[in-house]
Amino acid sequence: MAATSVTKPSSSRNWRWLTIQPSVSTSIRRSWPTTFISNASHCDLLVIVARTDPKLGAKGISLLVAETTGLEGFCRGRVLQKIGQHGQDTRELSFTDMRIPVENLLGGEEGKGFAQLMVQLPRERLILGVAGVAMAEAAVLEAIRYAKERRAFGTTILDFQNTKFVLAECKTDVLVGKTFMDHCIMSYDNGTLDAATASMAKMWGTDKQVEIVDRCLQVFAGYGYMMEYPIAQMYAAARVQKIYGGTNEIMKELVGRSL
Repeated sequence: MAATSVTKPSSSRNWRWLTIQPSVSTSIRRSWPTTFISNASHCDLLVIVARTDPKLGAKGISLLVAETTGLEGFCRGRVLQKIGQHGQDTRELSFTDMRIPVENLLGGEEGKGFAQLMVQLPRERLILGVAGVAMAEAAVLEAIRYAKERRAFGTTILDFQNTKFVLAECKTDVLVGKTFMDHCIMSYDNGTLDAATASMAKMWGTDKQVEIVDRCLQVFAGYGYMMEYPIAQMYAAARVQKIYGGTNEIMKELVGRSL
């Protein structure tokens, strides 16, 4: 299982944080913690984002591949207690005088790391947007099912105009989102998905996910706050979607640069 070590606690997703000393055997000389690492508990293959030349900025970033089994200086830190997505393996890692063979430089050439990371970002952001719309649709279906069953004042709550209007708006937003995501997927398949459009997909899809899940939870009233109900789990899991993969504020900045 693989993982990628990117985020330093003090600098978020800043890919200029780590300085290493290239030699016959590449060595990370200092002890650095990294955090928010997915698959960190189980990974036996780790891609480390490292700055191999402090003078070159983005062109001084390289990706190093570490095989973690028995690797001296590699340490798994604490498991992070998250609001939601409790089944997702997320924890800290740290490196202390950890040596990595030169041949483990991904791509075989120093300074290619930033470009290697950038080329995958539109795909990652599209995945998050698609997941956001899919979860929003699941929330709408849950709310419709519940509204047909739950009775109040002698009738189902779906018979109330407000419930119908809320769910009609949510269902419409989901269809709009699915259409947009289909467009982005086709663009990705034919190689024309640009960074700005991928950022739009991530931003819009995850914003709508949080909004729609919140509105659907309201249909459940007090039961929506109980973790035994799927809608409550959706609510807890949704919030981070606007944060990882690049915050939605950064997505707006990237879209703004394309104007």
